[in-house]
Amino acid sequence: MKDIKNISRSRAQESSAAIERLYITMRHLFNRGFYKPMGVSGETLREALLSLRPEIYGSIAEEKVELNGLLYVIERLPVGIEQCRYINLTSDEGYANSHFKAIVPPKRRRNCYRIDDEQMNIEITRGRSDIYDILTHLTFIFIESHKIKNRVLIDDEGLVSRDWQKLEQFALQTKKFTQVEREVAMSHVSSVLGRTFAEVQDIYDGFATTEAPERFLQIVYWLGKIAIEEIVDNNKRTITFSPILRERLGHHIYGEIWANNIKETLSANNLLERPIHIISANMHSVMNSVFAPAVLATKYKGKEAFQIYEDLSGSNNKDLRKKVEDVALQHGMISLPDTSGTNIDVQIFDTAKFDWKKTAFPSAAIKDKPVLIVMDYAFGEQAYETIDELLKPYKVGKTKTLLNVESVSIMGKAGILEGGKGDIMIPNAHVNEGTADNYPFENELTKEMFEGNGIPVFAGPMITVLGTSLQNRELLKFFYESTWEAIGLEMEGSYYQKAIQSASRIRRSINPNVKVRYAYYASDNPLETGSTLASGGLGTTGVKPTYLITIKILEQIFNVK
Repeated sequence: MKDIKNISRSRAQESSAAIERLYITMRHLFNRGFYKPMGVSGETLREALLSLRPEIYGSIAEEKVELNGLLYVIERLPVGIEQCRYINLTSDEGYANSHFKAIVPPKRRRNCYRIDDEQMNIEITRGRSDIYDILTHLTFIFIESHKIKNRVLIDDEGLVSRDWQKLEQFALQTKKFTQVEREVAMSHVSSVLGRTFAEVQDIYDGFATTEAPERFLQIVYWLGKIAIEEIVDNNKRTITFSPILRERLGHHIYGEIWANNIKETLSANNLLERPIHIISANMHSVMNSVFAPAVLATKYKGKEAFQIYEDLSGSNNKDLRKKVEDVALQHGMISLPDTSGTNIDVQIFDTAKFDWKKTAFPSAAIKDKPVLIVMDYAFGEQAYETIDELLKPYKVGKTKTLLNVESVSIMGKAGILEGGKGDIMIPNAHVNEGTADNYPFENELTKEMFEGNGIPVFAGPMITVLGTSLQNRELLKFFYESTWEAIGLEMEGSYYQKAIQSASRIRRSINPNVKVRYAYYASDNPLETGSTLASGGLGTTGVKPTYLITIKILEQIFNVK
């Protein structure tokens, strides 16, 4: 009888399976309509996340509480969510027209509403990726809350440690702390978290807001308090999905409204039949790249353009930005702040109204006066919903107008697998993680175009991931070191390309030879300790690559040699 070979899985394979379990479980729970994250129904999610141990969540699988990961997550969830036992994910169901005040997390554009002391509603208008993002973050903070509970709860009757009692006193105070009081509180909270006093001291101010300088204590207290009540009183936290959300999701409701607003604006300004170039970027780099060097020429005489862009990115230079924006609005820019619920603002540039000598591209050799549609960053699968709708013909009654789309350019932030923050990645394919989908394409941008600017440049395939918060070192090393030879990871690329290919090659609603441009700048290196997204933002490091990519895209559109 032949011996049965003992086959063991690698950590990369285990991680891939964990991501698949997370993905399937989240879809199942969504279809079910509700679940208790720390109960039996949430067990698969918790186990999969603990098995995966994503880099961004640091010490999630250890007994001590993860501080950098907690700060990263709290910045992406609404203020006060740690106090809520009931979290309801909804569609846009009219709360904006009520007395409820919208709470927008500092690092995620989503409207949230505190319904009462126990309930937070979170609006989902950006597709499934938004749900995966929220559920992953909530699972993480609930796991961390039970670590706090384990360290302070002495018995099932509710007896707690002295450190917890002291923390409660400090967390519920409303008066301003003295330095001595703050450090005493830090001493108690460090014991509660299983962290050193120095570690707590380093992270403390990162959680602070102007209104709540001691917010770190309050977050730790409320996370622990509700976790204790789950055990002592069997009062479980519950996450629900509204019936309207479950009915609307996946039907491009918001993407269709968003795309129609753009097409109606093009039609109203007689731009619908002109050559169109779509750019996915931010709401400042195209406008500033075109107009800022000329508008601010006197003030920045003798200085290079990148100095202008860096200053315009400063939070204290509102007047400078306003000056550039005013000139842009006078010379063909139309601003379309989002009203659809996608949270994707849009700018339309009519190049026929440019005074080219007063732009940064005086040697532009364009014909047919193209129109630029600049859209803010989409989020995950939302990229497919928005571009898919935008590339459809514009219909008025029985009249159907095909858009003359000449190019689609995507600039974004991404994790890099070789190199560091601020480096540039030029993909030649997008591989959709967890599926057999892959999208090779001919990128109009090349590695050589970016060399010689003092920024390292990498070219190769990129992985489109379900969420940056689901990535771990072993899986990323597999994509980097295997024959995939991936250079980075991002969340939208394959969805953009899927929409472009279906519109150009199957539906034939746009030019089958539409040009595509993809370029990313590195926001983090998840393979490098201390360089994950949880380690902080790019700061001014991202300014030069952002504008360098933008300028290269515009030079191609404007035929600048």
